[in-house]
Amino acid sequence: MFYYLSGLRDVFFGFNIFRYITFRAAMAGLTTFVLCVILAPWFIRKLKEFKIREIAKRDDAPDLDKFQHSKQGTPTMGGIFILASIVISVALWADLGNHYVLLTMFTGVYLAVLGGVDDYVKLTRRGPKRGLPKRTKLLWEILLGCFVGSYIYFHPGTSTKLDVPFLKSIIWDLGIFYVPFVALVVVGTSNAVNMTDGLDGLAIGSVMMVSLTLAILSYITGHAQFSEYLFIPFVPGAGELTVVCAAILGASLGFLWFNCPPASVFMGDVGSLSLGGTLGMIAVIIKKELLLVIMGGVFVIEALSVILQIVSFKLRRKRIFKMSPLHHHLQLSGWQEPQIIVRFWIISIILVIITLMTLKIR
Repeated sequence: MFYYLSGLRDVFFGFNIFRYITFRAAMAGLTTFVLCVILAPWFIRKLKEFKIREIAKRDDAPDLDKFQHSKQGTPTMGGIFILASIVISVALWADLGNHYVLLTMFTGVYLAVLGGVDDYVKLTRRGPKRGLPKRTKLLWEILLGCFVGSYIYFHPGTSTKLDVPFLKSIIWDLGIFYVPFVALVVVGTSNAVNMTDGLDGLAIGSVMMVSLTLAILSYITGHAQFSEYLFIPFVPGAGELTVVCAAILGASLGFLWFNCPPASVFMGDVGSLSLGGTLGMIAVIIKKELLLVIMGGVFVIEALSVILQIVSFKLRRKRIFKMSPLHHHLQLSGWQEPQIIVRFWIISIILVIITLMTLKIR
């Protein structure tokens, strides 16, 4: 909304400031942080009032009960106010005529609804199978991925080429196979963040690092001179996603205010699925799909630990880890929760630095 005030710069020169992405991104981040801090206490009270609380005891993982006991009854589905603050902030500060902004917001809202349904089923149905059936959940995620992939594929001016980190002369053109590839990125990222969301502040801390990195990359990708200088694909209009990334960063900081150990609220699938899918969508638009593997390395490791555990058990009837995802294995190995969280944050920071280094190592 404020972006359109820049059209009045001839009336008053001060309105020209709303034209700059950097200013609007900073304001978007500040807006989401303030909204989260203001909304969270009221929202947490409502969650308690409606008894929307975490069921920590798990029939499918009794070994975790000794760690989860203190989390029993903590309000969940806090992702609702995370996403609400992001949507409000983007509506205020972004160019709503930019189809990339609308596509990322659609992705976030879609996955938030799916995650919300999953959370509701978890809270209302007891038993070893928690939430929606995995196949049902995966089907809806794949449909979303194929839709946004098709939109990008058929939209004029978009590319199906992959930008390879470290190598400026190697480019892979996937053609029509770019559609399932986009689906893989969006579905994979949303579920990887969801798997990481098992300890207080673990997932949201890594989301902060990735969103900050994507904000920098979005700005560079949408800037013709910067992208040419760094030998990366120029995507007209992608710079506006800097505002979206900044909004996610601010919301993550605001949520962490209440999610730091011991957490006052959990984000639930409504938050983790939507945040993960939105970050994946942004990486696709700015042609940084492969770099996402590096900057989101913590999410990748967590997801791989689950995949390896399942494959090993089905093929060998043996487990690789004491429990998956990896953070639960570390818990059962004697690591304290704060140790795991902070060390994973440190790894995220290192991976972010490596990601930004690739811009010059080409």
